[in-house]
Amino acid sequence: MIKIVIADDHDIVRAGLKQIISDSRDMKVTGESVNAEQLIELVKKNDYDVVLLDLKMSGMNGLDAIKHIKLLKPHLPVIVLSMHAEDQYAVRTIRAGASGYITKETASENLIAAIKKAVAGGRYISPALAESLADSIALGGNEAPHDALTDREFQVMCMIASGRSVSEIGSELFLSVKTISTYRHRILSKMNMKNNSEITHYVIKNNLLDI
Repeated sequence: MIKIVIADDHDIVRAGLKQIISDSRDMKVTGESVNAEQLIELVKKNDYDVVLLDLKMSGMNGLDAIKHIKLLKPHLPVIVLSMHAEDQYAVRTIRAGASGYITKETASENLIAAIKKAVAGGRYISPALAESLADSIALGGNEAPHDALTDREFQVMCMIASGRSVSEIGSELFLSVKTISTYRHRILSKMNMKNNSEITHYVIKNNLLDI
């Protein structure tokens, strides 16, 4: 029996995922959480075969949650569920240690296959994403400008674009204003931008806004 823990802050989403999983006799949801902090505590105390993790929840973000889980249990597969298209976040989550990335709108079609592949030690990406990555390699590995950012810089960039001030971001991430200002400077430099308006325009244009 494959034991699964789900982390998503929407009751209806968790219920939907449980319904999909219930159709497989060899799988069972044995844990649920509404945020990453609660998930990490469950992972510490219990044994699971796979984690289903929403990328965007209140509190700790999904990328940081993956890294925490991998420190606790390096071999525990994590499959990310997201409302964002694969080309926006999938590669970044795989680099962080995820074993798969599924958009919520395709979960009914791909979730079971993704779980089985992750538990078997593989990584699940959709055929569309695999083709996109292959095309990128064929074209010389061209990356989007934001791919040059670290995960923390990427997070700060999205928070700036959402209208948060430097002090608000620092408070939310438990970092000093000086540290956030340093991240902002690095973002502007790496992205070849001059101000927050250009950051906001880029994030919205590329559908990266963390709302």
